Amino acid sequence: MSHEDNADFFKGRGAQVNTHNKFLKNKYVLEHIEGLDEALLENTATQLFEENPKKIVSESNSPDLSHMFSINPYQGCEHGCIYCYARNTHEYYGFSAGLDFERKIIVKRNAAELLEQYFNKKNYQPVAILLSGNTDCYQPIERKLKITRSLLQIFLQYRNPVSIITKNNVILRDLDILTELSAMNLVHVNVSITSLNEQLRQKLEPRTVTATGRLGVIQKLSELGIPVRVMAAPIIPGLNSQEVPNIIKAAADRGAVAAGFTIVRLNGSISEIFADWIHKAFPDRAEKVLNMIKSCHDGKLNDSNFGRRMSGDGPIATSIHQMYRMACNRFLAGREIPPFDYTLFVPKGGKQTEMF
Repeated sequence: MSHEDNADFFKGRGAQVNTHNKFLKNKYVLEHIEGLDEALLENTATQLFEENPKKIVSESNSPDLSHMFSINPYQGCEHGCIYCYARNTHEYYGFSAGLDFERKIIVKRNAAELLEQYFNKKNYQPVAILLSGNTDCYQPIERKLKITRSLLQIFLQYRNPVSIITKNNVILRDLDILTELSAMNLVHVNVSITSLNEQLRQKLEPRTVTATGRLGVIQKLSELGIPVRVMAAPIIPGLNSQEVPNIIKAAADRGAVAAGFTIVRLNGSISEIFADWIHKAFPDRAEKVLNMIKSCHDGKLNDSNFGRRMSGDGPIATSIHQMYRMACNRFLAGREIPPFDYTLFVPKGGKQTEMF
């Protein structure tokens, strides 16, 4: 039985459960032109919640992500990717990592103001800051709110390097700013492609842009000289693991200069959400896929071991690593991401300070 035949399958969302609240009382409102299957959705209103944080730049000191500075203008993500590690952070806000993560989006309208304050801190030394360390900075609501665009304007004003991760073509709206940043070696863009199989993509990531659309983003950015890395992530053994070479080739053919990948890890509530989903979406191979994931993480779905949690180990992980390296050697030979220029930073964003 496929999920299309399953009357209990919640179409248009990734998670099929709310891990803390199974009573869904909302009604969906059609708002986003790039959304999929809205006509089929019921009881799934997307709500926005305002947050006014005191700071916007986070620093990770994890051993395998040391000194990573990131900004997340949104918490929660309407893309609904079933595997997303950011789902767990939604619980800090009192929401579920399941459907709530996709339907209750927290927005930080003062993000650009806080970034400017960060750049104006005494003794600030320029560092590359990642947009979307957690959730996609170009998720559907960005089309309307433009918080990410306002952040890019501050990066440009201060000439501070910025790296972006996205799987949405809304980024093409900001080509004017991105081309200026790129001309000064101040921007890298990372485009995530999990699968070139449209049927699989719709189940894994129900509200994202198609793989064809993302390849179009890579091509457009590359044509304008904006350096792009393709992220084949996450790789899920038994679902998309055989696609690694094809994803890297397709991206390279459209101008990508580098690649990266991670092996899926299902920490916290995500293991329950993912296991529920795969038994509904792929009942015929659910246990096989779950066991293959476990084999990459010392027999567990949950893996917090630094160094292994994103790369995996064991025979299956080793074969994926080898396939990835061979694809990079074959399709990306001689290409590289240009280094950031940290010498251009403009204190005070170029504004004259008052003499009196």
